[in-house]
Amino acid sequence: MNTNSSNIMALAPNTSNKRETVCIFGTGDFGRALGHKMIQSGYPVVYGSRSTQISNLIPKDAEVLSHAEAAQKAAIIIIAIQRQHYNFLTPLAEILHGKVVVDISNNLKLNQYPESNAEYLAQLLPGAKVVKAFNTVSAWALQSGALDASRQVFVCGDDAEAKQMVMNIVRALGLTPLDQGSLLAAQGIENYPLQLFPMWKFPIFLSLGLTAFFFFYCLALDVIYTYIYEKNNFSFFIAITIPNRICPVMALILLALVYLPGVLAAIIQLYRGTKYRRFPDWLDKWMLCRKQLGLIALAFASLHAVFTLVSPMRSFVRWRTSKGIISQALNNKTEPLDTTNAWLSDSYLALGILGFFFFVLVGITSLPSVSNSVNWREFRFVQSKLGYLTLILCTAHTLVYGGKWFLSPSAYRWYLPNIYMLSLVVPCTVLVVKFVLVFPCVDKPLTQIRQGWERNPKYFE
Repeated sequence: MNTNSSNIMALAPNTSNKRETVCIFGTGDFGRALGHKMIQSGYPVVYGSRSTQISNLIPKDAEVLSHAEAAQKAAIIIIAIQRQHYNFLTPLAEILHGKVVVDISNNLKLNQYPESNAEYLAQLLPGAKVVKAFNTVSAWALQSGALDASRQVFVCGDDAEAKQMVMNIVRALGLTPLDQGSLLAAQGIENYPLQLFPMWKFPIFLSLGLTAFFFFYCLALDVIYTYIYEKNNFSFFIAITIPNRICPVMALILLALVYLPGVLAAIIQLYRGTKYRRFPDWLDKWMLCRKQLGLIALAFASLHAVFTLVSPMRSFVRWRTSKGIISQALNNKTEPLDTTNAWLSDSYLALGILGFFFFVLVGITSLPSVSNSVNWREFRFVQSKLGYLTLILCTAHTLVYGGKWFLSPSAYRWYLPNIYMLSLVVPCTVLVVKFVLVFPCVDKPLTQIRQGWERNPKYFE
């Protein structure tokens, strides 16, 4: 009897897991999408609207009532209405007293109002527990599924219990809540959707600037110079040849710029003798965008690989190859294999292949889905140790390929160095300084500083 009764109880529904009713003010796109998602997650939903007529657009399992009636049926009210229409809430202040009011609105531009929409709502409803949430999720994302957009939902509010209730709803919808603190954080949360790639601006502008510089640099030396002094029209170099020179140069320089701020930070810490003083703002911002610099560098390296693979298909390459064959046939002379050049060719290709392989490996590890599955030591090993190995291989690839031009006078057109020489300045500087930093006499005090030791404790801040 006891066994049977226990089995029956196990099969009985657990009434403690019943979802609380949620009220949504607003039947626009987002309000309907959010209500539909909540119904799918087991939440009873009631809409508060000026018109209580059922529309085909409203989820069929939802109830539509007046604002006052809908608010009385739920402890959580989601305001899916723009700020300029908040005035209708003032007569409902007494009904909303003590209830959790969720503000999901956004503005049309950054810092559009002196205070955030959530803080303004808290002023209109002083007795309500206002929480900011869901403003970083779009109606399309809710309709298409959480995996088709960002899963993160920023949540902030002054009442811890109210925040927890909202975060439970976020989790139930298959999203990830991120507690941003008090309602003072609402201004930043509302600005977040209006920012266009905030961490990508500097890397993108830097990449575009360097790309333009190297393009005109190559254009001057490879097209204009040869046309003026050699009467050769190599304008078709603009399509493949020049891009295939710019891409590896950009990949190498940007990869070096990923590790240069770390080297500079180490030098600053050694000079100061402490890790407790802030770095300069420019260095802080530089270090924060290293991931973006690395991913752009990987994109340039991938383009270089594609351009290199299609090079044999070019008419210019086929013409040059056939010209060499015909020249040997007319002269009745076969040029012997130059084993030195063969070694150099195979070496720089092998170094390039290995460098690109580790480049891709480091790039894959920086993806959130991969980095979240490894511990900090593993992540640091890949990003630091393998990252420097990638830099060494790519630098060696460039040195073996273009090193011969350093001592060749013909390489200095208009007294300007070849583009490959310019590309080696930053990576070689980084590698030389890093080589010095790994000496025990330098690495030991640096490690002690990073573990908390201070040369002069008065600098503690």
